[in-house]
Amino acid sequence: MIAAKWIIVALALSHNFLALATKIEADALLHSRWWPDSITSNTSLSHCMWLGILCDDFGSVVKLNIPPQYYHHWFPGHWSNMNFSLLPNLTSLGLPDNGLAGVIPLQICALPKLRHLNLSYNYLIGELPLCLQNLTMLEVIDIHSNHIDSPIPLGMGDLKRLIHLDLSSNSLHGTIPPTLGLLSNLHLLNLSHNDLDGFIPLEIGNCMNLYTVDLEDNSFVGPIPPSLAKLRNLTHLDLGGNSFNGSIPPEIQNLTNLAYLSMEENKFSGSIPPEIGKLKSLIELRLSSNSFTCPIPFSLAHLTNLTVLDLHGNEFDCAIPSKMGDLYSLTHLDLSFNNFSGKIPLQLWSLVKLSHLNLQNNSLHGSVPDFNKLINLDYIDLSNNHFTGKISHNLSIRRGALYSIDGSKKIDGSRRIKKSMQLEILEKNGDFLSIWNYDGRIAYEDMINATEDFDIKYCIGTGGYGSVYRAHLPNGKVVALKKLHRLEADDPAFDQSFRNEVKHLTTIRHRSIIKLYGFCLHKQCMFLVYEYMERGSLFCALRNETEAVELDWSKRINVVWDMAHALSYLHHDCARPIVHRDISSNNILLDNKLQAFLSDFGTARLVNPNFSSNLTANIVGTRGYIAPSEQRSSNFSRMFLLEVCC
Repeated sequence: MIAAKWIIVALALSHNFLALATKIEADALLHSRWWPDSITSNTSLSHCMWLGILCDDFGSVVKLNIPPQYYHHWFPGHWSNMNFSLLPNLTSLGLPDNGLAGVIPLQICALPKLRHLNLSYNYLIGELPLCLQNLTMLEVIDIHSNHIDSPIPLGMGDLKRLIHLDLSSNSLHGTIPPTLGLLSNLHLLNLSHNDLDGFIPLEIGNCMNLYTVDLEDNSFVGPIPPSLAKLRNLTHLDLGGNSFNGSIPPEIQNLTNLAYLSMEENKFSGSIPPEIGKLKSLIELRLSSNSFTCPIPFSLAHLTNLTVLDLHGNEFDCAIPSKMGDLYSLTHLDLSFNNFSGKIPLQLWSLVKLSHLNLQNNSLHGSVPDFNKLINLDYIDLSNNHFTGKISHNLSIRRGALYSIDGSKKIDGSRRIKKSMQLEILEKNGDFLSIWNYDGRIAYEDMINATEDFDIKYCIGTGGYGSVYRAHLPNGKVVALKKLHRLEADDPAFDQSFRNEVKHLTTIRHRSIIKLYGFCLHKQCMFLVYEYMERGSLFCALRNETEAVELDWSKRINVVWDMAHALSYLHHDCARPIVHRDISSNNILLDNKLQAFLSDFGTARLVNPNFSSNLTANIVGTRGYIAPSEQRSSNFSRMFLLEVCC
């Protein structure tokens, strides 16, 4: 009887303890002010029902995952009021793209059950906390796309359960600690886009469960360690954008599951080893911008699953192997900027899936090939070779992007490419029209007709670099054409500079940056093809009384956040950083939902190749939007620009 009473007392105490613990957690969430009053003031709504929270059967918080889309609506973007140590049962903390700033709070290290940590796409600074090594239950660490500036802690090797480690797109420095080789359960290691240097530690070869290794865009040096060949489960290996040297080790043949291999933009030399032909699962092979030489192994033809082969910018000086015609899955072939000689092998014209073919800047000769069988071609460039003969008048290129033979000698025939089956006219008297990632059939004439040769009635704005026109295309799409003032009309070097620069800009993809679809280059005219924004510029919206009321303060705050994200992306996350230098309300565009998009990024370099995108002491910008401190000195006060925009 006494035992039964003690059991009842114990149960009561346990219940009271659980109730108290639950109340402590609920109070911690309430005091964080992360949720709006409309949610927290509802006393009938348990904290376990708040957005982003999941509790266990006892009412204790086990998951706290706030989706990015709520950041603009009510999430405060800071965590100074949240006491994580009062959530001892938390197993998952996910706050991606929530505008968090400052350092990672050490309180996170007081979560012994934490398995999943995602703080990606924020504005975090400082160091990776050393105490993270105490969270031995961690399986996922994702802190990519922040501004963390520290070495990788040696103690990371203590996280034996870790499966996913993504620290990419930060400012990490130092070397890869060899202790990472202790992470035997690791599936993904992404350290790309940092400032890391040194050698790849041999110990990485002990992480034999790795599927993905991405070390792109750092400053690593030395040869590829043979121990990497022990990673037999590897499907993705990216070593691009470093200073690796030496040759490709023959042991690479052991990576039989590899689907993606990039070693571009390094200092590799020698010939491609024949063992690479044993990588039968390979889909993309990118070896560009190195010093590879001939011979190209015949075994390359065994890679029948290959869709992308990029060898541009090397030192190949032999004939193009006819066996490349066996790569029947190829969609992208780039052999440009080498010294390939001889004729284009006829076998290449059996690659019917090919959409991108670039052979420019070689020593190829012979007659201009007949591309009729290559019905999927989007892009062809044969320029700066030694071709002769006539251009075929029944060339069938679909979804045309760019066709170039300029620089080849003794080319006869009309420069206008005839079209069959509504084929786009891509080149006419030296015109170039190039459209990327666009779903319409567009020709140069369509652009001219849509604006009646840039009639002023279609002009919707002007600026320092050109005028913007609204164009309604035959396919129903509406785009914005920015006709640029040309400074170097007769300079051939400018044409190439313009193309290279604009192609770089078309790779930029961010939710708050206007999409650049493509360009047209002509002796007297050049224009950019942009996504069209229905509501025009922020400047116009603020000057219109009705629209200014609709653009209330909460929406204006969202505009500031959108621009901050866009600028951070341009400065820190692009392969080549872009500094806008002219943030004004004229360069912030609004769609029909009043979401803000940054425009006019990089335009200065397009119209003047001598323009530097680096920060200088020169005063650049729109009058009224230049910070006073910047007019007096070389110190930059970019936040002032965002303040005066709204």
